[in-house]
Amino acid sequence: MPIKEYKPTSPGRRGMSAVINEGLSPNKPLKSLTKTISPSGGRNNMGRITVRFRGGGHKRQYRKIDFRRDKVGVPAKVASIEYDPNRTARIALLHYSDGEKRYILAPHGLLVGALIKSGPKTEVRIGNALPLMEMPLGIIIHNIELKPGKGAQLARSAGVSAQVMGRDQGYVQIRLASGEMRKILGTCMATVGQVGNLDHGNVTVGKAGRSRWKGKKPHVRGVVMNPVDHPHGGGEGKAGAGNPHPVSPWGQPAKGFKTRKPRNQSSRYIIASRKKKSR
Repeated sequence: MPIKEYKPTSPGRRGMSAVINEGLSPNKPLKSLTKTISPSGGRNNMGRITVRFRGGGHKRQYRKIDFRRDKVGVPAKVASIEYDPNRTARIALLHYSDGEKRYILAPHGLLVGALIKSGPKTEVRIGNALPLMEMPLGIIIHNIELKPGKGAQLARSAGVSAQVMGRDQGYVQIRLASGEMRKILGTCMATVGQVGNLDHGNVTVGKAGRSRWKGKKPHVRGVVMNPVDHPHGGGEGKAGAGNPHPVSPWGQPAKGFKTRKPRNQSSRYIIASRKKKSR
């Protein structure tokens, strides 16, 4: 989908761009596959703010996405490609031959009217879901499971993909978009192709109001706060509290702070880290 640029009729329009939604269905989302969600405002189940500067935004209906792709052997026809306000990718509405309807992430190149399937011994084609062990080497995939039957957790945002690099003793070696090499059980499901809406990363917001529509409030720097609100706050004039190491409002290092547990069970499946080691 190409990028649309606006004429600078106002300071907010100057430099603003958006994705042209060509080929998207103008219909409203399927009511049986949507549900109402209340905005959290960055608060957890205890009512405490855990993510700052979140709140407001436009009303949204949540679309229920099939991340498991467990309709094994049942062919489906792509009825429409739709916009989803809850994610960067587009979604596709599938009409299965048994009458069921589901939403999936729309891969790049999937067209309305295409027939897709999922399960073992399925043809390797864009939109089809197969076990990783049946994927040919070098193929581009997305919507990848980490545990069989749990549903896809990797490579789900717009324009993202991973690549099958090899097989070894029941595991498949995957290179993720971050550069990380990881082993994943061969019975886990993945979808052929790259997630659509490739130009999402090229969009320029242009004005603050557009971020507020998404529920993002202005981010305030710590150095302009009072000492009671942030470790960087206080001081006379514009100096702030000296030149400390950057930390969060609660004193944790904001850069280079490792949050991964030393004995994380997932770490043993990482072949090569995404972080380049300095010489």
